[in-house]
Amino acid sequence: MEARLAAPWDGKKIPKGQQCTLQGGTPMTPAIARSGIPAGTAFIIGEFNVRDFAPLSTKGGHGTISWPVKGASANLGAIAENATKGAGGAQVMKAARATGQFASKGYLAPCSGGRGNRYFIDLKAVDAQGKILDKLRVEMGRY
Repeated sequence: MEARLAAPWDGKKIPKGQQCTLQGGTPMTPAIARSGIPAGTAFIIGEFNVRDFAPLSTKGGHGTISWPVKGASANLGAIAENATKGAGGAQVMKAARATGQFASKGYLAPCSGGRGNRYFIDLKAVDAQGKILDKLRVEMGRY
């Protein structure tokens, strides 16, 4: 299974404007082109995390999103910060775990204030019963 982030995301640095709204951004998740999706995959699940802040570093600390897919390749559309649904049937499975002013109903964009924190997505191909068929970690970049 392979994944490629769409521009302006390069996996090295969080693009300008993609930081959280609290820090002046108008963020959306990266759009992701997927290929090599295993047969039987019904959904791609993306768990958004930050490696450098333990409370949000695993299991979708910055939100978990599900995209329905059919076939061996798919384009996973971007979803706005704090939205619960997106184009093509995408939906939030679990909201970000941040609290207080950082709370979000869905995806929470990078919000570390430019301290060099590293953000990533754990992507999982799952069948209709929820069995994980494949998984892949994709770096979003530093902010």
